[in-house]
Amino acid sequence: MAETGVVAGRALTDFVSLGVLASRVPRDAVDDAVEATGKGARRRGGKLPPHVVVYLVMALALFSSEDYEEVVELLTGTLRAWGCWNQRWEPPTKGAVTQARQRLGPEPMAELFSQVAVPPADLDTEGAFLGQWRLMSIDGTELDAPDTPANRDAFGPVADQGPFPRVRLVIVAECASHAPVLAAMGPSASKGSGEQSLARKLYPRLEEGWLLLADRNFYNWKDWCRAAGSGADLLWRVKEDLRLPPLELLPDGSFRSVLIRPDATGKKRDALIEAARRGGHLDEDEARYVRVIEYEVPDRDGDGKDELIALVTTITDWRAAPAADLAGAYHQRWESETGNAQLKTTLRGPGKVLRSGSPELIEQEIWGYLLTSYALCALICEAATAAGIDPDRVKFRRTVRVVRRAVGPAFPPSPG
Repeated sequence: MAETGVVAGRALTDFVSLGVLASRVPRDAVDDAVEATGKGARRRGGKLPPHVVVYLVMALALFSSEDYEEVVELLTGTLRAWGCWNQRWEPPTKGAVTQARQRLGPEPMAELFSQVAVPPADLDTEGAFLGQWRLMSIDGTELDAPDTPANRDAFGPVADQGPFPRVRLVIVAECASHAPVLAAMGPSASKGSGEQSLARKLYPRLEEGWLLLADRNFYNWKDWCRAAGSGADLLWRVKEDLRLPPLELLPDGSFRSVLIRPDATGKKRDALIEAARRGGHLDEDEARYVRVIEYEVPDRDGDGKDELIALVTTITDWRAAPAADLAGAYHQRWESETGNAQLKTTLRGPGKVLRSGSPELIEQEIWGYLLTSYALCALICEAATAAGIDPDRVKFRRTVRVVRRAVGPAFPPSPG
């Protein structure tokens, strides 16, 4: 080696990738995201150029129980063991890693996630589709941030939810793979960052061919229109008191109905319902045709009360998706909660607090978790599909353990 940190005329940092995980987060995409957000390296030959910091942030999510120095040493130790690392080269300190993360900021991580996080299931993946529709789900969760002055100012403490500032995260995930593909985040304690507000940022990015499942907390007239306007189809649970006038009972037990903007009352509402009964054209700013599926879930609490489930969908042709199929598909919505639990409990660790002391690094850290979770879910989905089994049968926790143990395969030198 002619100089410290150089192998065959190239900086060692040019060889760092995430191997197994980088198959879903490739170096080219990292470089594109860094370039698109104006976060390119200010000087050549530094220990921690932007693309290395991106992978390091993912590694910090993968090894969430380890401190900065230990995670850096895991990467350094692997390359040293292969004889790739100059023995005189010293790993960067915690302070250097923090400074490098601050230079990078959250923007490249968010841009990278938007580029690489696509639904990994294919037509052969068990449970991924209902007919022509890819099953997707939206759900929210919260993460605790360290109680620093900066985090407290940005996210605010929530007195009845514990001593830590909290970040609210809303995720659109693929049901079969649990892979997150869209996400928005904000302070849990402030107005304008509730689940509905954050979900609103994601609806324009839904895709045609998706069937988005959502629980009753997401429904309101305007958001239904926003989400339906994306071209995706919707299957949302609604509250029992939502008025759904029956227009026609269908052979599968569902019925045609109409959603009407809530400020249309009295005679105006009656006129819209009558026009819908005649099958006429409706101004979509005033009313929209839907199909309703209602069924009861047997009492599970022992109080003698069955739970009524009311679903509304944009799929108005019952032959394309019969009511029983849609009712079964809706329960795949729980897969999004499983995916959130995988991120919070398996990757981050049960009850653990994020590690970053500033709002910008908290956001960056969460994107790192999302990217790592996506890469692992995609890896599981690919393996399960090849084996002809449901991805649910491959344990996420076990996969994380295997990848953590296989430091070499997880972090090999690669020409990128």
